[in-house]
Amino acid sequence: MKPQVHTYRDDAMGEHDGVALAALVRSGDLSSTEVIEAAIARVEAVDPILHAVQVRAYGRARAASIDIDAPLAGVPTFIKDNTDVIGLPTNHGSACYVAKAAKQDSPVTTQYLSSGMVALGKSRLPEFGFNAATEYRYEEPVRNPWNLEYTPGASSGGSGVLVAAGAVPVAHANDGGGSIRIPASCNGLVGLKPSRGRFADGPQAKSAPINVVGEGVITRSVRDTAAYLAAAERFAPARRMRPIGRVEGPATTPLRIGLVIDSPAGAETDDQTRTAIERTAKALEAMGHHVEPATVPVDEQFAADFVTYWGMLAFLATRTGRLLIDRRFDATRADGLTLGLRSQFQRHLLDAPGALRRLKKTEAIYQAAFGRHDLILSPVLAHVPPKIGYLSPQQPFDQLMKRLTNYVAFTPLNNVSGGPAIAVPAGMSIEGVPIGAHLSGKIGDEATLLCVAFALEEANWGIV
Repeated sequence: MKPQVHTYRDDAMGEHDGVALAALVRSGDLSSTEVIEAAIARVEAVDPILHAVQVRAYGRARAASIDIDAPLAGVPTFIKDNTDVIGLPTNHGSACYVAKAAKQDSPVTTQYLSSGMVALGKSRLPEFGFNAATEYRYEEPVRNPWNLEYTPGASSGGSGVLVAAGAVPVAHANDGGGSIRIPASCNGLVGLKPSRGRFADGPQAKSAPINVVGEGVITRSVRDTAAYLAAAERFAPARRMRPIGRVEGPATTPLRIGLVIDSPAGAETDDQTRTAIERTAKALEAMGHHVEPATVPVDEQFAADFVTYWGMLAFLATRTGRLLIDRRFDATRADGLTLGLRSQFQRHLLDAPGALRRLKKTEAIYQAAFGRHDLILSPVLAHVPPKIGYLSPQQPFDQLMKRLTNYVAFTPLNNVSGGPAIAVPAGMSIEGVPIGAHLSGKIGDEATLLCVAFALEEANWGIV
């Protein structure tokens, strides 16, 4: 297999990020048609290898009306296939049903496209976003463009792959346990999960017992992430939360940064990841920040409670599928992870009230962890991205769950607490796949995360 795949070429897109492309469209140096056609050609060149696209919508993209004054005017993008786009099906990565065309845009889609971007279609995710690898029971897995034998992460795996391969500069992603930050880390990209309540929610997030989902983007540059956040905020400012504003570069204020290398839930961090995070800490110290060891006051009980909640979501998805999703929903076609989570939840049903009660206290615990620190630095994942198959949903469930909980050991805390966090590149593994660093911030303080990410990017730290 070819070890690395990309689509960079001498066309209208070149190596521009989204902000640069929008500026060229706005000035008339490029037409939106040129950019969209270049992106379509790139997607078609790479997707037969990477399998990142779920739905193509090229005709509507070509016919789209461009708001030339929008911050990301004419920038081609993809929307994750768990989010409704009018006229397109939403299949949530599942073989349990075949979706009909959505009758209207999700509020998430409306806010997302208010930035001026043009959707070329929908990107793939694992079933209901439950897995940390974009793999399936019946279909081809999504492959990492840095090394095709390895996972690109999940659940926004298709979006991460399309951005990493250069097919589009920005793609929609959402994050219920790490699903923006994990594919950003695995693909050498930038991925920020915003604070709970910062942006519009989809209907599933609103109706969940605890809203753990944050909506955002995966990008190749920090300024694209910052530009999108500013655009989304202008469209619908968050209530009772300090505005992010347009962050355009690093700040010079020294920060107190806590360093957490080993998971508070007990998972062991591998040597390559440990080295990458220690080197990132030294880079931050060289910039004038004070970095010191820190602890996060959660433990193995938090991890167990999160798995209980994970199982509850699988139980609800499969038990209510015919009522809420599609009357032809067939739960027997779900993959092994979904069915295993459902079964485990049913066996431990009486644990759910206590788990929910403890998880709802996490926000206060999280905020207290920032009593002496402005940010906390950790790995995104406890070890480097594994080969495809290691997290296959069809392996024995107990083995898969042990692997998942040892791998996804850092990101869920931000989902349950509502705190923001950003994944940024931290280097390359000997296997030829990226490693990411994770910066967590106080609830509502995305601006500081962006400032530090800009500083690391300008220092070419971790660029892959």
